[in-house]
Amino acid sequence: MTTMLERPDVTEPEALGRRLLTMPELWGAISIAFMWTAVLFDGIYGGDVTSVNTGAQSTTVPSAVFLAFFACIATVSVAKRAFRRDEK
Repeated sequence: MTTMLERPDVTEPEALGRRLLTMPELWGAISIAFMWTAVLFDGIYGGDVTSVNTGAQSTTVPSAVFLAFFACIATVSVAKRAFRRDEK
């Protein structure tokens, strides 16, 4: 009895490009990278959040701290969606 081996899947370059564009892992990684790049540039070029009390006290916090907080929340959310494993 002879068994036939499956032939390797020959893909066209166009099909490979379409498959890359529909990969959620790719878009998840790109969006997370852009989020943290925005935090980086805000940390370098962004301003500060200043709170002045009625007395002589004032508090200054870089705006990148707040942006990093929300980028962290968004990173977790995007990672859960883009990198999940569908169990079948």
